[in-house]
Amino acid sequence: MKFIRYTDSAGRIHYGAEQPTGPALRIDGDIFGAYRVTGERADVAKLLAPVAPVQILGIGLNYRHHAEESKMKIPEQPVLFMKSLNALQNPGDAILIPTFLASDEVDYECELAVVIGKTGKNIPRAKALEHVLGLTCANDVSARDWQIKRGGSQWCRGKSFDTFCPLGPRLVTLDEVSGPNSLKIATHLNGVAVQDWTTSDMIFDVATLIEFLSGSTTLVAGTVILTGTPHGVGMAAKPAPRWLRPGDEVTVEIEGIGRLTNPVALEPSAR
Repeated sequence: MKFIRYTDSAGRIHYGAEQPTGPALRIDGDIFGAYRVTGERADVAKLLAPVAPVQILGIGLNYRHHAEESKMKIPEQPVLFMKSLNALQNPGDAILIPTFLASDEVDYECELAVVIGKTGKNIPRAKALEHVLGLTCANDVSARDWQIKRGGSQWCRGKSFDTFCPLGPRLVTLDEVSGPNSLKIATHLNGVAVQDWTTSDMIFDVATLIEFLSGSTTLVAGTVILTGTPHGVGMAAKPAPRWLRPGDEVTVEIEGIGRLTNPVALEPSAR
């Protein structure tokens, strides 16, 4: 199944099911519970992020080559941080560079996002993927100056500005892809590939992350897990860092899921 979330021409929010041929069909019910695919064509006025998360959990330094380019040791356990829910952004809507708490070092990070569909605790690795509703593309936008120099050693400030978590364009169930750790993943900045790798380079694969995140902790349905980014981030670009600027366009592409594109603009200066 390939789910979308959208507003119709009357402003109401619905889920839809994309079809192999023809238009998407409207879904009745809750994709985290009981639902049915109707025969009614989805009246898609605006495409939204495919889920409204209950929480967003991020994993840092989870690709070997990215850890190397960051000149950091391979972690012994997954490195966990959180992004605020206000960071959620829709496909096609702008990533806003902060101007009130200003940042000159806003970076892109293509990531595979895992959406938990069934609540669990102390989930064994062998059963972890049974708790996954689906996968989508994510851009873990990061203000590196606030993440590294001004955040008091915590990453949340630099990761949680408004619009810093685009998701989409669709949520794809596991039966539609070859496996979460065998997918090509890339970022295109203004049409040029700046990240181009594969999820097989993860240090901790998706099942291991779910086992870890559910350890002594209830992992709630509706949780979005950002599973880390491959090498090629702007911070590590040579001969100089490559920061996002107004007028840029960023596309995250993941095999079997699609392309998530967002323009870049300045945050409006008015309070």
